Amino acid sequence: MSVSTEAMVATTSGKIEGTYKNGLYIFRGVPYAAPPVGRRRWLPPEPAEPWRGVRPAQRFATIAPQNPIEIQILAPPEPEPQDEDCLYLNIWTPGLDDARRPVMVWIHGGGFTMGSGSSLVYNGRTLSTRGNAVIVTINYRLGSLGFLNLNEVTGGQIPATGNEGLLDQIAALKWVRDNIALFGGDPDNVTIFGESAGGMSVGTLLAMPAARGLFHRAICQSGAASSVHTLERATRVAKMFLETAGASPKDVAGLRALTVDKLLPAQTALPQKTFRSDLRITLPFQPVVEGKTLPSMPLRAIEGGSTKAVPVMVGTTLEEWKLFALADPDVATLDEAGLVRRLARLLPAEYVPGLVEAYRSVRARRGEPTSPGELFTAIETDRIFRLPAVRLLEAQRKPNPEVFSYIFTWKSPALGGQLGACHAIDIGFVFGTYEARFSGTGPAADALARKTQDAWLAFARTGSPSTKSLGEWPQYGANRETMFLGAECQVVKDPFAEERRAWEKIPREHLGML
Repeated sequence: MSVSTEAMVATTSGKIEGTYKNGLYIFRGVPYAAPPVGRRRWLPPEPAEPWRGVRPAQRFATIAPQNPIEIQILAPPEPEPQDEDCLYLNIWTPGLDDARRPVMVWIHGGGFTMGSGSSLVYNGRTLSTRGNAVIVTINYRLGSLGFLNLNEVTGGQIPATGNEGLLDQIAALKWVRDNIALFGGDPDNVTIFGESAGGMSVGTLLAMPAARGLFHRAICQSGAASSVHTLERATRVAKMFLETAGASPKDVAGLRALTVDKLLPAQTALPQKTFRSDLRITLPFQPVVEGKTLPSMPLRAIEGGSTKAVPVMVGTTLEEWKLFALADPDVATLDEAGLVRRLARLLPAEYVPGLVEAYRSVRARRGEPTSPGELFTAIETDRIFRLPAVRLLEAQRKPNPEVFSYIFTWKSPALGGQLGACHAIDIGFVFGTYEARFSGTGPAADALARKTQDAWLAFARTGSPSTKSLGEWPQYGANRETMFLGAECQVVKDPFAEERRAWEKIPREHLGML
């Protein structure tokens, strides 16, 4: 039986031609929505405009406008062309047939202000080949163009909810529903997965009515469902952004005419202003609970069964915050008073002494470092990432016991080991794109990559991450069973229970708030 190598597909918008290489069909730069430019700026995405003839799909398309990455460990990547016309996706598939393979749709991270689906680390070849699966990566609007609520400050003249970036993601999922069978995928078996802001997006999509039924499993990596703005906070952020950009909310024509060259510098300056204000946030662009597209706090909706039929896997790395400490050299020289002051800016001051003492005590018993800088890093890892992950697991477990927890413990060799098991260390292992400097190489790294990919692919195929290579991965139940993924892979019951209990008296709205 011969296999056609013609990479031609007639999508709902028109014909596209990709490439075929080494047993894989690849389509790059496929439009899933109309360009959000001109009159479409700050509005929900509209369907892609049909075209005649055959559209080339051999190159990645332009990515969302963004500033350069702030934390750089490896050599800077080749710059990708940017444009407001950025709503494109990429597909890797083993066959253009009716095999109905599991589909995995990747939502990239980057603090809702950076990143793209075409980054080299997200290359879908290994996952697609290893798992006989269809891998999709997407771009979506970022920063002020995707996560800025302008409806309130402009009196509805620009009805932006602040969730346009999420609506882009939903539009991409609708495109997948309508087209992926043509690429050998199963539209009734779609897994969404993402890391950092991508994981936060996945957690938020679990609560969005418009996303219901468009995916059937979800994986949140280093991001959960707690990083959202209230409408009041989003409105204040919008006012501060317009002031920073030198724009008036009354001048709607002027706002629509603002160039990207004006918007991006304001995005760079805004986090310092929002952190120095009483808002105390460093991530001003986030999804917004505005009552329509996102009707209520995600955890509340999830607990109420918003996606009760969806198996969910949620996890973090062991030492998330060590990556961000790179951009904050004062962490290494913190003294006790400085630690308390820092935490008192992030949490109600009355809880800080008890929290610090709890972390110091348990870390000392385990033989772990207890310097003020190490304590701050451990507390921030839990406040921003691990505890929100636990809260999401607990919320989803109530309507559906098919929830799975992990902690990625593999440590980066970069910078003499300073980074530990930091934020983003898991991505290369998931995609099989790990490399020596940041991730490490060798037999142990190769084994972890195989086990990680097998688990992610098994979850996408069946709703359970248990595999022959990794072993039984139990559901997150009464014993808080959690898979540790690292040089040694094992199931641990209720890991870091003392740290978790130290947060029980602290109001939950302080968790996950960046």
